[in-house]
Amino acid sequence: MVLRWVLGALSVAMAEKARYRRVERAHALGLRGFRHASHAMLYAPSDEMLFGRIPVRYAVLMQMRFDGTLGFPGGFLDPGEACLEDGLNRELQEEMGCNVRLTEADYLCSHVCQHPRPIVNHLYARKLTLAELQALEVSAVQARDHGGEVLGMVRVPLYTLRGGRGGLPTFLRNRFIGNARDQLLYALRKLGIMTPGELQAAEDASRAH
Repeated sequence: MVLRWVLGALSVAMAEKARYRRVERAHALGLRGFRHASHAMLYAPSDEMLFGRIPVRYAVLMQMRFDGTLGFPGGFLDPGEACLEDGLNRELQEEMGCNVRLTEADYLCSHVCQHPRPIVNHLYARKLTLAELQALEVSAVQARDHGGEVLGMVRVPLYTLRGGRGGLPTFLRNRFIGNARDQLLYALRKLGIMTPGELQAAEDASRAH
């Protein structure tokens, strides 16, 4: 527990110097001397309307971490865990009380970082119903790590408010752990949740204000 906290704090301190590149799963699994971490983006279609007029479109979960950064639920594999999914499902249970078990079929991408320390981050994604996602939000406050390693779940606003001063552009200006920001943008595009044009506009607006 303490070791993971220390490693997380070091990750924040060194995040700006870290450079991640995307690699294929098979290549990532063949790397030696790297620590592997698995995280999950849990999301659900939503027909909700903010203020009765702004389409929410999807509910996408991230979390506020103990170090004040945003990231996806998940974490490092423990010694002896046989596969990426074993470590991921353990972390989801500890952090969210999540009984949804992700498999290799939910795998999305891998990113490797060699400096300042060798890490491979693997991202998974699972589409849920809105009711299932809401149930996870409720169970998360009773999870083992709530109030410790995890300070709470948050939904990613996928809309942009008038003038580009709110919604996703503002959300993207937060501090993210490691490459979680890039993972988010990659997943939103890869899964067809947002178009490349929408994402580029949000990124441009996030830098403009």
